[in-house]
Amino acid sequence: MKVSDLLKNSEFKCLNPQIGVEGEIKSGYVGDLLSWVMANAGNECAWVTIQTHVNIIAVATLLEMACVIIPEGAEVEESTLERAIIEDIPVITTGLNAYEVCKILGNAGV
Repeated sequence: MKVSDLLKNSEFKCLNPQIGVEGEIKSGYVGDLLSWVMANAGNECAWVTIQTHVNIIAVATLLEMACVIIPEGAEVEESTLERAIIEDIPVITTGLNAYEVCKILGNAGV
């Protein structure tokens, strides 16, 4: 599944749409403790986290993630979006909770 395919679902909105969203989502990961995510998440994953500070982009870049998904309508810091544009990481927001996001990803074959 590509990031652009996920964005066809009206529940998801890319906050930095100028970023290429043709990256492939090969797995998913849910976690908020950055060191744990760095040790356990995989490349090309869709990372679901409630964290919104700029350090999430550093982690996403390090692991070459497909995108970061922020659930429950949490507001993303402007500095995070600025860094995401530089690092070419799509930041997606949704009003859904993390479990609901995972259901959608799982049902899509991720």
